[in-house]
Amino acid sequence: MSETPYADAVCRASAIALTGLHGTAVTVEAAVSQQLPGMTIIGLPDTALAEAKLRVRSATTQAGFPLSKRFLTVNLSPAALPKHGAGFDLAIALAALAASRRLPAAKLLETAHLGELALGGELRRPAGLLSSVVAARQLGFVRVMVPAECASEAQLVPGIEIVAVGSLADAVGWYRHGANGIAAPPILSPDAPAQPQGNAGPDLSEIIGQPEAVEALAVVAAGRHHLSLLGPPGAGKTLLATRLPTILPALTDTEALEATSIASLGGNPLTGLIRHPPFESPHHTATTVAIIGGGAGSVVRPGAVTRAHHGVLFLDELGNGKCTS
Repeated sequence: MSETPYADAVCRASAIALTGLHGTAVTVEAAVSQQLPGMTIIGLPDTALAEAKLRVRSATTQAGFPLSKRFLTVNLSPAALPKHGAGFDLAIALAALAASRRLPAAKLLETAHLGELALGGELRRPAGLLSSVVAARQLGFVRVMVPAECASEAQLVPGIEIVAVGSLADAVGWYRHGANGIAAPPILSPDAPAQPQGNAGPDLSEIIGQPEAVEALAVVAAGRHHLSLLGPPGAGKTLLATRLPTILPALTDTEALEATSIASLGGNPLTGLIRHPPFESPHHTATTVAIIGGGAGSVVRPGAVTRAHHGVLFLDELGNGKCTS
């Protein structure tokens, strides 16, 4: 495609901004103006996002699609919403390439783009990928474009098309020629366990004696009640608490997706839905932020209370006793 930049050419691509687990659709607008070469990003980006202009310039050049030699302005709309992280790189690069007349812009708004760019054009997994895919489905997107290395994680969300690309060149090729020439990622069933099941974990059957305590655990599990365990050291309070998740029912599809979305806010890729109720046991010296979560600006880190969602939160040495909820 030949380069014909002009001031009124505005091309748009879609991305997802996360605030905790809540996702907001972001429209990435790119326009070329008759000024000296350069690039600016506006719309309340944080430092990592503002640096995307350097990653995008390098990645597009390495991929063989250099940007326009004019000035590029990239706007992240809604402008009043703070944006953070490098997960907008792919959307910014594609919108800038479309404004530079390197690829057609017809379907860019229909697809949510998630991915961090390496300087060589490779795509990396952004934090909170699964939560972003869930948000994209709820916001009505027909498809999501993600890095190929985390395609299995994205496919855990039913009801939305996943386009897996390994690099910026693959993404451009998909928009130019469709799915031809792009290898399909392996499909993982949402019902597949995250890890092989075995008998190495704790089980309530290991409790010998203490019939009243075992009966109390059964009542708590059946009614989803809170439980307070009081007794001298060595009485078995911690042993009992760690066995409570083993008699809780497996998570439903909706619960499993919520629990896995919380886990996806970390930096590690996921290979399956969390089907067993989680168990969190923060140390009695844990800080407030470690227990209830926190963060700076719109970057929210879940605490033990959030990570125990649909599971068990065990608070040891609480008021000289032990409490589970």
